[in-house]
Amino acid sequence: MAVMGVQMVVTLLAATVLHRISPYYSFGRWLLCNGSLFRYKHPTEDELRALAGKQKPKFKRERRPNGVSDEKPLTVPRDIDLHLETQPITTIDALVLRYFLEYQWFIDFSLYATIIYLFTEGYYCLVDTQNEINIGVLWCLMTILFSIKVLYTVMQHYFRSVEGGERSVCLTFAFFFLLIAMIVMIVREEYLEFGLEPGLTSFCQNLEHFLEQQGWQGSVPFIKLAFKIALVALCSFIGGCLTFPGLRLAQTHLDALKMAADRPMLQILLHASFLPPIIVVVMWIRPITRDFLLNAPMGKETVQIMSDSAYNTFRLWIIVILCVLRLCLTRFHLQAYLGLAEQFVERMKREVGRISMLEIQQKISRIFCYLTVVALQYLAPIMLTFHCVLLLKSLGDYSWGLYPEPPGFTPVVDFLPTKQPPTALPDEDNDTEDVQAAVEQIMGAASTLRSLFTPLFYRGFFAFLTWWVSVCQLITCLFGIYFHQYLGVS
Repeated sequence: MAVMGVQMVVTLLAATVLHRISPYYSFGRWLLCNGSLFRYKHPTEDELRALAGKQKPKFKRERRPNGVSDEKPLTVPRDIDLHLETQPITTIDALVLRYFLEYQWFIDFSLYATIIYLFTEGYYCLVDTQNEINIGVLWCLMTILFSIKVLYTVMQHYFRSVEGGERSVCLTFAFFFLLIAMIVMIVREEYLEFGLEPGLTSFCQNLEHFLEQQGWQGSVPFIKLAFKIALVALCSFIGGCLTFPGLRLAQTHLDALKMAADRPMLQILLHASFLPPIIVVVMWIRPITRDFLLNAPMGKETVQIMSDSAYNTFRLWIIVILCVLRLCLTRFHLQAYLGLAEQFVERMKREVGRISMLEIQQKISRIFCYLTVVALQYLAPIMLTFHCVLLLKSLGDYSWGLYPEPPGFTPVVDFLPTKQPPTALPDEDNDTEDVQAAVEQIMGAASTLRSLFTPLFYRGFFAFLTWWVSVCQLITCLFGIYFHQYLGVS
């Protein structure tokens, strides 16, 4: 009985390509270094002196009481006529960026995970493979874990910052999302239709039955309470990790709209890319979407627009399309972030006084140095939402609507545990017996997990996770819009 079959070959091939070829041909590196993004070069000291009317470097010396003199950096007037030069970002430039290697590996891994998932979907559509494990599901699950890890790594960077209050902002939003998650947990299914409560009930019953078979005792109410507490803690953690990505997205969105002031079609696309969190949040509010679409009021009668399964498929496709749209507009948001250097210079010209040359150079170069951090903040939530939807479809037994699927179709694990180990022939060696024993253990473990985690549980959990990521993005983005637009903070 095959455990992985063709999928194992494709997985090993993808892992080899990711390890061997990615250092030379990388989609993540191409996304930044394809010549479409331009960085602003910081001016040299000679250029600043020439603009300030100075021909020779002069240092101000300040004598301390002990007789030691300190050299202060040169300063220039803030209202100098400074114009920054632009240069396309090259691979050499990108290698010095903070977290560039993590960014490149994460984007490439997400791309290969998506390709493998698409292959397994086509493979299950063409071949009847009820005895195989869906490897694409494992890749999507790892992508979700790596997305959260990347967001946590970036959040750690803010926690290490001494100035600016970033740590307080993360903790405040994490506590705020903790309260929201606790409120969401008590909302009934008539209003938020995740299916989390039925899925949790089925999981607890299966787990209690499994523990009884092992001679242990388990309490269903205690298991439910422990699971909900863990889920609330996870929601708070994800909310803290998505705080600064949401604030950054709001800033880049406003800057991208200003950059595309003379391109109305691009502005429409930018507005459309800002709407996915709102649409995803609304699509799981039953009175607004499902009740209206399934039984639309037409006068005194109600007309059914689409079936329940069609609405589930429609919801999956809408989220996938919105994620692809936001991914296609990555370049404009990153270029809007790089434009902060020019905004800094324009704002400096309107101020009075003097500023040191070193501060000007640091301000401009620091914006480019954090480009990959901003790219991770923009792309990681997209990958997290996108692969949550893919898992929701596969593990929840939903359909893309492109091909007919039999009732009860389960492309994850669909086999029963083997009661007796296969008998080995007399001429088989020990290696073959070890392989068969390993296969037997894998199949038994997969069968046990299959009996505990049912499609009903996966539907509730991944629907809630997808919805919660969008809630965090929506709240932080709206706060960022207010913060940058009305408080005048850039």
